[in-house]
Amino acid sequence: MPVAYLDCSSGISGDMTLAALIDCGANLSSIQSAIDSMDLGAQLSVATVRKRGFRAIKLHIAAPEDPQHRDLDQILSCITRARLSSGARKIASRIFERLAKAEAAVHGVSIDQVHFHEVGAIDSIVDIVGTAVAWDQLRIERAMASPVPTGTGFVQIAHGRVPLPAPATAELLKGAAIAQCNLPYEMTTPTGAAILSELVGSYGAMPSMQLESIGSGAGTLEFHDRANLLRIFLGTEHEALHAQEHHGDRVVVLETNLDDVTGEEIGFAIEQLWQAGALDVFTMAIQMKKNRPGTLLSVIADPEHTERIEQVMFRHTRTLGIRRSLQDRSILVRRSLQIDSPWGKVACKEVIYPDGKRELSPEYEECRKIAIEHGLKLADVVRTLEIEGKIDL
Repeated sequence: MPVAYLDCSSGISGDMTLAALIDCGANLSSIQSAIDSMDLGAQLSVATVRKRGFRAIKLHIAAPEDPQHRDLDQILSCITRARLSSGARKIASRIFERLAKAEAAVHGVSIDQVHFHEVGAIDSIVDIVGTAVAWDQLRIERAMASPVPTGTGFVQIAHGRVPLPAPATAELLKGAAIAQCNLPYEMTTPTGAAILSELVGSYGAMPSMQLESIGSGAGTLEFHDRANLLRIFLGTEHEALHAQEHHGDRVVVLETNLDDVTGEEIGFAIEQLWQAGALDVFTMAIQMKKNRPGTLLSVIADPEHTERIEQVMFRHTRTLGIRRSLQDRSILVRRSLQIDSPWGKVACKEVIYPDGKRELSPEYEECRKIAIEHGLKLADVVRTLEIEGKIDL
């Protein structure tokens, strides 16, 4: 599976993303042809630059004066008329729809009342559509990113001077991992945040992959402590690679028999055990001596949390003794991601089996919330999300 990892240690913007994708192998001529079909009069060129001694590609966009403020319908109509692949058109449209939703949220208006200012300018349209074309060219199916810094201080926008991250940027970064950074610059722009929001499924360390190419897209500013560039790593994620890795750990199993504790007390104890960091908690009905009915309370935990978990069990169950045993367990490869649905982004868990088969499971709490808010059956919500997940995968 083609995968991408975005190293956002210096932030992200639209031009940095497109430049990095071109450096990864996306065809500039094809991107220019797609832009030409939008009749914006924009010309793209790239140059090799150095950022604190490191080579990178800098994107330059020559565009005519553009005083107009476009709304979402105008931009989507322009994208629809353009000569784009269905994949590129879908990506570009979704990114602008995310921008419109973010702007609507921060200004308290409906989407059709949103007029794009900075992100509706020709260079921003080129950044987003060009990124969509390049992403589709490279056939990237899944993307992850490092935590992203936003910078500190203020930035001047059409609505005045605002603190960083700018309101729309902050709205778009909901669910993303933010990296602490005290540099007084706008390191993540609304366009960059929108690209992350649409194309990146998770944040963290680089995944296991067979690395094939690395692209470096340069930003405009010069930072004193780091190279201002976005690196994109492209590779192939082999399911066999996952299967060959050792996925297992050692856990402690703590158990006790209870026969003089009420159901309410057991329920409260279970809540406290979860809060104490238990990996799993469950009960089972048992028959104890003198034919007394009882409850077996079992807790699975990280061995280093043994003492803390035992303290909770002693305190809230009134048990006189706890059995403990160390056990090895095998773990399937799994990751958290978000999928698009009729109700917006929904958190899911993907599991990869040793034979490479993948399975997606929507998170229960999110399904429950959707069912309640929309008056739907829980089973119908889960079924719809599973179908959407299979399409995304």
